[in-house]
Amino acid sequence: QVQLVESGGGLVQAGGSLRLSCAASGGTFFSYAMGWFRQVPGKEREFVATIAWSGGTTKYADSVKGRFTISRDNAKDTVYLQMNSLKPDDTAVYYCARDSARFRGSTSTLKADYDYWGQGTQVTVSS
Repeated sequence: QVQLVESGGGLVQAGGSLRLSCAASGGTFFSYAMGWFRQVPGKEREFVATIAWSGGTTKYADSVKGRFTISRDNAKDTVYLQMNSLKPDDTAVYYCARDSARFRGSTSTLKADYDYWGQGTQVTVSS
């Protein structure tokens, strides 16, 4: 059974930084793309960033491009999201997710293409 556990969320002032981690277990982590999504109450869960299984391709939502960096360590079965220059609009519950297809040739920004999700970690950015 695949499990994803996020950590690293918290309260930070605008302009600050946080690093989220997502530890995976129960599957062949290295062969799947991984993604980060976020959700605020009353809104749809939205795409934040994704990284290919090889780590060679990344994609970002326009709202975080240039401020967030996704990376992965396949030896540790962990994906990271480094968040810099945080804004109050970044406040949300952040979820990591695993792509449903092994060795996908591209990366997906669609929630429907991810089949396993973590429980989420709260990020709150104060102004």
